[in-house]
Amino acid sequence: MILPLLFAFSFSFQEPVQWFEDEASQRGVNLTWVSGDTGAFNMPEIIGGGAALLDFDNDGDLDVYFVQGGHFDSTTPEHNVLLRNDDGMFVDVTKQSNSGDSGYGMGVAIGDYNNDSFVDIFITNVGKNILLKNNGDGTFEDVTDAAKVGDTGWGASAAFADFDADGDLDLYAINYLVWEHGLDLECFNAKGTLDYCSPTNYMAPAKDILYRNNGDGTFANMTESAGIGTRTGTGLGILCNDYTGDGKIDIFVANDGMADQLWQNNGSWSFIDVAAIRGCALDNEGRAKAGMGVTTDDFDNDGDLDILVCNLFGESDSLYQNEGDYFVDITARKGIRTSTRHATRFGLGWVDFNNDGILDIYEANGRVQEIGAPLTADPFAEPNFLLQGSKTDWKRIEGVKDKKTHTSRAAVFGDIDNDGGIDILVVNRDAPAYLLMNIHPDKENAVTLRVLEEHGRNALGAVVSATVNGISVNHPVQSAWSYMAGNDPRVHFGLGEADKIENVQVRWVDGTTTDFGSFTRGFHTLAQKNSGVEVINR
Repeated sequence: MILPLLFAFSFSFQEPVQWFEDEASQRGVNLTWVSGDTGAFNMPEIIGGGAALLDFDNDGDLDVYFVQGGHFDSTTPEHNVLLRNDDGMFVDVTKQSNSGDSGYGMGVAIGDYNNDSFVDIFITNVGKNILLKNNGDGTFEDVTDAAKVGDTGWGASAAFADFDADGDLDLYAINYLVWEHGLDLECFNAKGTLDYCSPTNYMAPAKDILYRNNGDGTFANMTESAGIGTRTGTGLGILCNDYTGDGKIDIFVANDGMADQLWQNNGSWSFIDVAAIRGCALDNEGRAKAGMGVTTDDFDNDGDLDILVCNLFGESDSLYQNEGDYFVDITARKGIRTSTRHATRFGLGWVDFNNDGILDIYEANGRVQEIGAPLTADPFAEPNFLLQGSKTDWKRIEGVKDKKTHTSRAAVFGDIDNDGGIDILVVNRDAPAYLLMNIHPDKENAVTLRVLEEHGRNALGAVVSATVNGISVNHPVQSAWSYMAGNDPRVHFGLGEADKIENVQVRWVDGTTTDFGSFTRGFHTLAQKNSGVEVINR
């Protein structure tokens, strides 16, 4: 007699680690970007909108500035919104702060252009751009005309940067297309139905605008004399950092359906596009992609800044590894090509969300035409992506609790509750914004540095290097990245297995360097002074 064999199996199921949870409604962030869609397929309705995380009142936490859309086919008013952060809860202070611009809004740039230590707000619109000067008392003043920065094109992303290293912030404003409401152009999607047009249908790329800060509250338009006016493009994303290793701030522009641009800063207000010769204009197959969002960091810890661009459905992201004199497209070998090509991506962040010392990726997605089977009642909605970084590649994971699907555009990154974990504000088209709070178990395992130049403003364009777990790590001080967004400019170091960062050095925009020593977990301010340096809140 043969007895049956009995096997005992023991299964253990472990819940996946949750990285984020949407806390928008409970924290008072009730914001919806209004496209004004009436079925007329006005193209800006599918492109916007943006937002910023900024400390406008200098109280040490991040507030929210939300750039609102509007209506092309009616006179219904809409306006931008400023939310003040009060201990993690947000209060609408738009009216009393005089910050509610009512243009059809696209993007926003944050920077202290007049060196009074309070951040100002530059807004790009479909129509006249707006500069709001922070008065330092909780209010803003529209100084657009006085400052001479009121370009009336179709604005997209913008950035403050000190291009001439003279101690004040200049301004670069992208224009997307030459377009105006009422332009009679019908476009059809793959199903043969009316839909939003591609920028290539218009054949009307626009010139960007480069402004020099005169130091007296006004700006000078340097577009033509500096060489920027020699090219047109369909720009959407912008980065301003030193990519050529000469110590000067360059400009990378992601163009939609055209070659990307890398404007090398030659000094003396002269720029030349070197993207083609440096290998970051086209992908490794020689194709121009539909560049939208951009992000940058030194992911390989070799001392120079790499670039990541996100693109259209069917096109993968483009990861350009900086090799010093040129870039190499290594998207496929890092797992990003397979992981990202199945959605249209806009907002983009290269951030160490779990504080293991390796950059992760978050992408905010949404279609631009009604293609394929709709996933929700919104035919443009697509799920956003979270990719976990390892020493070798990036892989998509599901780390957002109770994940929702909408048509997402800007993704804005910063530590909203000052707990060491980077959070994400996501702007959704005609749907409530997400406020994705970092709930990862290791969210506090970080060092965060606020880096100030001698006037007390964020030292945009500086680079912070440190030794972490025996590895030399470099991060730029920057706000303008992702998509039409102003991000937290504080520099974030995930600690991994370490208990501190060592050998901290800041390379300032003027080329000088300062050594600051070591820092343990928490928040610290590194301030450049006329007579030396100062470390605050250590």
